Amino acid sequence: MSSTAAQASVRDTIDINWGWQFHRGDIKGISHPSFNIQNHSLLDEAMRGCEVVNLPHDFQLYQPWVAPGADERANSKDAANNVKSRLSARGFKEMGIGWYRYELTPQEEWKGRRVMLDFGGIMLVGDVYVNGQHVGATDYGYLGFDIDVSKLLRYGKVNEIAVRADTRDTNNSRWYTGGGLFRDVRLIVTHDELFFPRHPLYITTSDNRVVNIKAEIVNKQKKPHGEQFNKMPVEVKIYDGAGKIVAQQKTDVNYNAKWRDREYELPSITIDDAKLWSCETPYLYTAEVTLYDKNGKVADRTREQFGVRTIELSPANGLKINGHKVLLKGYANHHTLGALGAAAYPRAIEQQLLTMKRFGFNHIRTSHNPYSEDLLRLCDQYGILVVDELYDKWNSQFTGGRGDFLSLWQKNIPEWVKRDRNHPSVVLWSLGNELQHHADMPFNDWGVTLYRLMRQLLHRYDHTRLTTVAMHPRYRNIDTDSLPADLAVATEVNSYNYRYMYFPGDMKRYPEKIFYQSEASTEAMGPNFFEMNLDKVMGLAYWGAVDYLGESLGWPLKGWNKGVFDMTMLPKPDAYFVKSMFSDEPLVHIAIIEKSGGETQWNGINVAASQLSENWNRKAGEQVSLYTYTNADEVQLLLNGKSLGVKRNEHDAKLRDRIRWDSVPYERGSLVAVARKAGKIVARHEISTTGEAVALRLEPESRCWQADGKDLQFVRVTATDRKGRRVLSAHQLLQIELKGEADIVAVGNGDMASSELPVGDKQLASHASRSLYEGAACIVLRSRRQAGKVELKVKSGNLSAGSLRMNTQ
Repeated sequence: MSSTAAQASVRDTIDINWGWQFHRGDIKGISHPSFNIQNHSLLDEAMRGCEVVNLPHDFQLYQPWVAPGADERANSKDAANNVKSRLSARGFKEMGIGWYRYELTPQEEWKGRRVMLDFGGIMLVGDVYVNGQHVGATDYGYLGFDIDVSKLLRYGKVNEIAVRADTRDTNNSRWYTGGGLFRDVRLIVTHDELFFPRHPLYITTSDNRVVNIKAEIVNKQKKPHGEQFNKMPVEVKIYDGAGKIVAQQKTDVNYNAKWRDREYELPSITIDDAKLWSCETPYLYTAEVTLYDKNGKVADRTREQFGVRTIELSPANGLKINGHKVLLKGYANHHTLGALGAAAYPRAIEQQLLTMKRFGFNHIRTSHNPYSEDLLRLCDQYGILVVDELYDKWNSQFTGGRGDFLSLWQKNIPEWVKRDRNHPSVVLWSLGNELQHHADMPFNDWGVTLYRLMRQLLHRYDHTRLTTVAMHPRYRNIDTDSLPADLAVATEVNSYNYRYMYFPGDMKRYPEKIFYQSEASTEAMGPNFFEMNLDKVMGLAYWGAVDYLGESLGWPLKGWNKGVFDMTMLPKPDAYFVKSMFSDEPLVHIAIIEKSGGETQWNGINVAASQLSENWNRKAGEQVSLYTYTNADEVQLLLNGKSLGVKRNEHDAKLRDRIRWDSVPYERGSLVAVARKAGKIVARHEISTTGEAVALRLEPESRCWQADGKDLQFVRVTATDRKGRRVLSAHQLLQIELKGEADIVAVGNGDMASSELPVGDKQLASHASRSLYEGAACIVLRSRRQAGKVELKVKSGNLSAGSLRMNTQ
């Protein structure tokens, strides 16, 4: 339970993420949604003794795995739904309901002010109650909303906030969504008569120096007698990245007293010698806009980061930023974060983005829903370009199954676009995914009219970016694949999932169109990048480049395992193939082919990629086939110092950056790949025969760990031999013990077939267990709100235990 005790200021934004009671399952006797004060005692009784959790929280993650029954079969009627068994898409977790309860004591000083309850999202659909009264709901949990609770609160006394979250039916999503309060919940306290509403600023730039701001303002001040038009002072300050004011102005805005809520275009303001935002130099400014009341006092103030940059999309060049060609080298994934499930921790998002950036990625497509705004802030900060996507398919079923889609999109688009439009990382809006299969969509024209209506509404809120939808396949009808579907032709950008081979023909048919491979298969990695006209296309996003829960190819796999990174963000061997394509950094990497790809269909695409390893502990006399991934001119392979030959890096699109070696003999010792460019050694990679595992090594990923109650520390656990090398054959069970100012929130190991849970029975813990997988595991620790020492110990059988001492700051 919690009592808020923040001091009142112009605008208070208060996180209420700690101390929520959680009850798994619905509460018998409460008739939803007519929950009211009369049956309020039922909630009290159900919550007594319940688990206390901190947000973000994914209640589905803690549920047991549910294996498919013997009678469950794949549904082949609709390949795009990928139903292998009843719960295969949803991560083999039963659907369910969870209740959250929070006790809030609002300050007496807040009386007479405007108090908003702000939710980042409730998965999959949710309802909110304050003191027994239903006050708000969401039918699309990926977007946030706020509720004015000013007149409902009892100030200076204990108030109750209750939330009911429902993951709905298994067919209401095609992937694992998680469940519950998976993003932040906040209180926002402002002036009650003159204030900024939700997402009030629209910031654009021109001429690489001029900042244009539109501000939505609510003004309920009483007008002077007999006057209709009045002056409203508004001040703008622009801060640079160091927090220094580089431009400012104060102006009187005319407003009509009859208009209580409207958008005002403020006078443009110029930044001299502005620094441009780009992938290489993601420079950010901050706009601060202040409202003054009729007495000249500050009434409200809001701040928003932005970048000065231009984006240009054209058939000739694809994407240009600040006049320079930029190729999207990206990935498309769902919103979940490995062993943390759907819980949207900013540090976990940052870990994923930074790992991908180190491997040459500069782009993410938010498939197929808005991610948390923290992802966009981090993409702004690190120069990662975003194709921001709103929906999967355009129907009520896949948006949660509770609200009518034809009314839902009209509410969702303003929230989505106003929330995300000031982020310089966003370069394209995507309104949906894989849509053209359904001729019975509204208006019976394969979605063309609906797209045009949605596009028109979107451009009401942002005119600086184009729109698209992702098509798969991109055909016009089921009888022929020769022409693109009507919807593909109608979109401002042609986005095809996997069907990049149709770009050349469609470019000739429609020379005015811009092309983007919105999903690319990791099985066809290499050719599906190099075979595109990279000078003209926008680029691509590799589907499922990071393994994730849900969308299983079949039990015992708990999710998608075709990524080039496992769920702990440990790179698989073919991650280095991507890096060789996407990065200019000289590279060579050995990948042994354990099993060649076969024929496994997923959504009409072969996803049977080869199984690769770096294992040089093999049988005597064995011969192997392998790849050396490189962006150098040639590679020499040496076995225990003896050359096995030199091979050139072919420029053919099907072979480029991936050199195959067959009949490589195994000998104990080391296998080394040496890469040369212009005759000089530029990179090398060695794999070697390891000894038995004797010890556990613990390595924290970050040395800076904030005691804010939410920051994470990722600790890599590795089983090593006497020379400190990772032993891939180690699969021992780990016993984990934690002391101090942190808690264990998850333990992962990258094994998608494992039946171990990533977490224990409770969200926060000081003890956990998990098996190693290929000699590795990852422990995720969450800081508490008090700085202090943290001691982590990990042991396993006869291995020397690992220990780690850290401090939160």
